[in-house]
Amino acid sequence: MPITMPAGVPGSLDYPEVPVGSILAGAAARYGDRVAYRHHDRTLTFTQVHRAACRFAHALRAHGVQPGDTVAIHAPNCLAYPVAYYGILLAGATFTPANPLLPPADLAAQLADSGAVAAVTFGKAAQALAAVRDRTSVRLVVEASEVDEFSVGQPETAPDVEIDIYDRLAHLAYTGGTTGRSKGVELPHRNVVVNSLQYACWGSGSVPVLDADGNLTLDQRGSEEEYRGRLGTGVAINLTPWFHAMGTIGGLNVPMLSGTTIVLQDGFDPVRYLADAERLRVTQIGGAPALFAALLNCPDFATRDLSSVRSLTSGAAPLPHEMLRALARRFPDAVINEGYGLTEVTMGATSGPAFRSGTRKQGTVGVPVFDTEVKIVPAEGGEDPLPAGEPGEVCIRGPQVMRGYHNRPEETAAVLVDGWLHTGDVGVLDKEGYLSIVDRKKDMLLYKGYNVYPRELEELLMAQPGVRAAAVVGRRRADVGELPVAFVVRAGESVSEEALLAAVNDNVLPYKRIRELIFVDEIPVSAAGKVLKRELRAQLGA
Repeated sequence: MPITMPAGVPGSLDYPEVPVGSILAGAAARYGDRVAYRHHDRTLTFTQVHRAACRFAHALRAHGVQPGDTVAIHAPNCLAYPVAYYGILLAGATFTPANPLLPPADLAAQLADSGAVAAVTFGKAAQALAAVRDRTSVRLVVEASEVDEFSVGQPETAPDVEIDIYDRLAHLAYTGGTTGRSKGVELPHRNVVVNSLQYACWGSGSVPVLDADGNLTLDQRGSEEEYRGRLGTGVAINLTPWFHAMGTIGGLNVPMLSGTTIVLQDGFDPVRYLADAERLRVTQIGGAPALFAALLNCPDFATRDLSSVRSLTSGAAPLPHEMLRALARRFPDAVINEGYGLTEVTMGATSGPAFRSGTRKQGTVGVPVFDTEVKIVPAEGGEDPLPAGEPGEVCIRGPQVMRGYHNRPEETAAVLVDGWLHTGDVGVLDKEGYLSIVDRKKDMLLYKGYNVYPRELEELLMAQPGVRAAAVVGRRRADVGELPVAFVVRAGESVSEEALLAAVNDNVLPYKRIRELIFVDEIPVSAAGKVLKRELRAQLGA
């Protein structure tokens, strides 16, 4: 590990050999009647979540769901989601998340590929599921609003199910699909427990231990001076979809381990978000850069009392430097952290130091978390590490790396080499082991034989007054390769194309210059906050 941890916090963890359900059981025993989830005027305590999940697990088994079967949750964030999620795992089944906004053809393809035999769905999403159900193996459908009714009369203790944590899949999670059809990522119970512990312990200065009943909990070793957030005291508003890796691990399992109260909102309204953050004395703000961009552009952001906030975390996509500086001015005493990961590593692989005295380098996504290695190899291929400072493909090795892609042995072999995952991201490691993400390998442009990284141009655009969002893609031209084209969301018409092109192009080498600029009302992003560059390329093609 390239950094030295504070006194009492080890550089490596011992991970108890328990299934994911042990996370919930340990939290219920430890945090009991503390509120785990809040949605409007409804709440669920940690104990209530555990009891409801146990009932749901028994109900699934009573309806023919067997250990090893796959069950989909096709719903937005709601109070029934964690009950269904943990219930599926307690039943020995495999959880597969499905975006409730998936087009019917994509939903059918994912459910068929996963082999899901049951699904929990919600509202309008249920209509989409009903329309494609005959193209899937789904034989049982439960409405999220009827999870309690479905489970009524069932035991409130976990069913007796034997789970091989190294072999039994906990998650069959599908990649974000920002570059095409999603692939199923196979994640055994061991992966999910390990990655949840890596981030829960990293953020709180804790180590994993088993309680008197053999269930998972944390022992916080880091001092309050270094880790202001104490276990069982946190409050956070979660907008990250639980069907995304960052949501399932960072928004479900990590808060469960740390005893954090999660507040749910219906959609994102910056004014309402900030009002709730002040009223509920939120201690953590986390999400994708799109969340922070919207908050920074909201007038209430400067006036609300947000003094309770102790930490801010960003993931899913790089946080523009200007945005990071603006957040640091607004929260001078908070720890502001970026992390990096992907579905293929369960959720995450790196983070900036979470302890107050740690060095967080602007523009980096931190260092590898516990028991994780990162190397940079040539983007054109090869396994030998490049020297510090040279850009290349990011490769990751650690206990959270996926088992492989579901039913895709050739694609698995292409990305997993001797335990190293080839991520497809271009990055740089500095001499102290801090990682910077330059771009997606697939997003890199090739102009007259030169590599052009869109993120560099996007950073320059975002630094200009009046630019709210920007994304750069390539327009193919036979004689030169790809010409950089910028899509920009501006604050007003006073922001001109000529001024922006001059501001960027005067500060880059000639081959990197933006050749075309298009003003748009919004940049398309996925539910997880990643820019959908394939949609922008499609606009160019059209």
